[in-house]
Amino acid sequence: MVKSGEMWGKGVKKMFLGEYRHSLDDKGRLFIPAKLRDVLGKRFFISKGFDHCLMIYDEEQWKLFSDKLNALSMGQKKNRDIKRFFFSGADEFSCDKQGRVLLSASLREHAGINKDTVIVGVGDKAEIWSAERWQERNAAAEQMIEEGLDDLNLDI
Repeated sequence: MVKSGEMWGKGVKKMFLGEYRHSLDDKGRLFIPAKLRDVLGKRFFISKGFDHCLMIYDEEQWKLFSDKLNALSMGQKKNRDIKRFFFSGADEFSCDKQGRVLLSASLREHAGINKDTVIVGVGDKAEIWSAERWQERNAAAEQMIEEGLDDLNLDI
């Protein structure tokens, strides 16, 4: 596993990469690929995410994220709502012997997951998408990138 922090001197220590397609079983369990389990460790966190996906954090990244949330002033309504959104929709997980996790009904509902899923690595975390929503989001992103590639100033 490449530790990007070692390569560049700072940044994330682990990288979540790739795209994995799996289906929920009849009990709502989702298989977490071995490559991702290796990066996640034995204990990890899943929460509601942006754009109606679920976010998966290893312990270190969850601590960084939750520390930022906890630093928000409770005196502002939007901060209270942000904290409620993420903490109420989060849980601690570990995989069973078959590499599966049981996603709660509320997490599945938030992401619109009925059966088919796509797990994608996004650098410091991974995301779980309904296959349909991922296809739509990915197509829109591809279009945006094609239209705006000149503006990105990437040396590729």
